[in-house]
Amino acid sequence: MFASKRRICYTSRMNIVNKSRIADAVVMAGMIAASAAAAEFQSDTFKTRSGKDVVITAIKHASLRLQYDGLEIQVDPVSQFAPETDYSKFPKADLVLVTHEHFDHFDRGAIAALSKDGTQVVANPSVRKMLGSGTAMANGESRTIGKDIALDAVPAYNTTPGRTQFHPKGRDNGYVLTIDGLRIYIAGDTEDIPEMAKLKDIDVAFLPCNQPYTMTPEQVAKAAKTVKPKVLFPYHYSQTPIKQVSDLLAGSGIEVRIRNYQ
Repeated sequence: MFASKRRICYTSRMNIVNKSRIADAVVMAGMIAASAAAAEFQSDTFKTRSGKDVVITAIKHASLRLQYDGLEIQVDPVSQFAPETDYSKFPKADLVLVTHEHFDHFDRGAIAALSKDGTQVVANPSVRKMLGSGTAMANGESRTIGKDIALDAVPAYNTTPGRTQFHPKGRDNGYVLTIDGLRIYIAGDTEDIPEMAKLKDIDVAFLPCNQPYTMTPEQVAKAAKTVKPKVLFPYHYSQTPIKQVSDLLAGSGIEVRIRNYQ
């Protein structure tokens, strides 16, 4: 009888151990999947004022991921725009930024896949209305995200006659993220607008390049010389011969980095 009880207790303990091992394996598999998803993309690392790392990963087109001090930030995540991206394989986001409502920038499914309890979604007012949740920021508004991150919503619009309907003035956002002193300008869909001259001390800039919707290489070069970032990532460039931007900015003192933002 006592031997039987010992066997039952031993079997119970083994079942608990096996369940624990299975749970650990599931967690580890999730971590490996998330790491594998991130490994498929190009990343660049920048130092903040206090020496911490900000890792910026090119997902595609207008979609990028930022990692800082354990925080996950996703910008304009979209699943279906080519190449298809499975955002369920990424770590859950602490902050999601959406610039505007076009299909290559706003995707409810991607936002849902990245969301957890406490995820903050910040968008222009029209996306906030369409999404039915999150926080709306209009051009000129600012907010603080945690203790180290400041966020400014800045204008993004078309100016070329016959193209202003694509991104009308006042509707869409660009964003300036200041992360522990590192200033990152994510322009959104815009042309080289006068408001860019007000941006100061930009370390990293993302400027779009695909007319008729955003800028030509010449406009990007002009905008870069106005903003004066230390590092420029042309993005949202589709089939634009993007090396032209590098050629136009040769000798400007602006480092141009070409990544997979087709």
